[in-house]
Amino acid sequence: MHQSHFLVREPLLDPEQRVVGYELTWQQEAATHVPSLEELEGLVGFVAGQVNHPEHGWLLKQKTLFLQAVPGMLSTDSMFDLPPEHTVLSLKTSELANPTTLAAVQGLRAGGVGILLREADLARVGSRLGTICSYVEVRFTGADVAAQARAYSLLKTSNIRMVGRPVTTWSDFDACAALGLDAFVGKLHLTPRPGSEGQGLNPSQTIILQLMQMVNANADVAQLESVLKRDAALSYKLLKYINSAGFGAGREVQSLKQAIQLLGYQPMYRWLTLLLATASTSGFSPVLLETAVVRGRLAELLGQKALGKADAENIFVAGMFSLLDRLLGIPMKDVLQEIQLNDEVVKALLTRGGKYGPFLALAEACELNSNLVSSLADSLSLTPEDVNKAHLSALAWTQSVTA
Repeated sequence: MHQSHFLVREPLLDPEQRVVGYELTWQQEAATHVPSLEELEGLVGFVAGQVNHPEHGWLLKQKTLFLQAVPGMLSTDSMFDLPPEHTVLSLKTSELANPTTLAAVQGLRAGGVGILLREADLARVGSRLGTICSYVEVRFTGADVAAQARAYSLLKTSNIRMVGRPVTTWSDFDACAALGLDAFVGKLHLTPRPGSEGQGLNPSQTIILQLMQMVNANADVAQLESVLKRDAALSYKLLKYINSAGFGAGREVQSLKQAIQLLGYQPMYRWLTLLLATASTSGFSPVLLETAVVRGRLAELLGQKALGKADAENIFVAGMFSLLDRLLGIPMKDVLQEIQLNDEVVKALLTRGGKYGPFLALAEACELNSNLVSSLADSLSLTPEDVNKAHLSALAWTQSVTA
């Protein structure tokens, strides 16, 4: 089926700032068009096909998908392709006035599928809501917190979980957590938590940067090995990575030298980039890291066909580095002084220009619900299907590397 909609995602955070799921929405090439029932069925089937593997099961591990739904979708076959315990459909509360819709919703709930109600009047919620939905969306405003607390306290005693939006600042996030909300949607995945600024690099990150410089300069294996040996945790991670990543060594690799040779320089550089971000100990939020990994991988996959594998690995690095200033709590120009990067990567980071920049910009647009998605994809000759496939694949890959 021809797709004319782009998938955009927004992470849902729990009170510990972990990503518990993604809300997926569809964006039309022409923003005014709402997907028809047939298109929606096709899109849900497509999502299921990408992330629910016949042998490996649910590729998004612990994550739940929140999908915007229309009543007609509720009784379609494509709903059976998604695991009910990881699926939540969101509907407008007013749709439940239709008895057929209400019956379909109750049928799905009985089968374990989650239902999120939007635009519910909390004052009129009553006890019956728990039989109909598992989540309710609450509009969080910083004003009149006491009245909100009263409304929420009724829900807290039920088994309904509350999703607050829009939660745009960390102080709103803290207020929501204090009010007992379970998940939050906002732009927090792009904002470091206050207090994590300016801490610069920790010892482990300094060694990783040194290794990146050396790999960049094609230093010989023995030199890389001697720097790696100074950090036992890093050496352990490299051996673990080589032995788990299916490099087909045939037997367990136990020497660092052999690990470096097997991995090769460019893949090693990419692995170090991933490690640099995960080695951050400043109080950054886990969502920032996950966003960086998804962004890097998505940008890489988008560029693979047009530019080839080696360039695509550089785009991954650009994607990861595009959030490194926030992960490390230092300005981008300082990050770029700390490390020598390929000129094209620098152009992509500073202006989204050069040959990598547009792929990075498109990956970013997919996480911002920005209306630039279709024009950026067009300029790169990528179809909605190309972009959506890469997006879901990047989400699945991220679960496997950040676990």
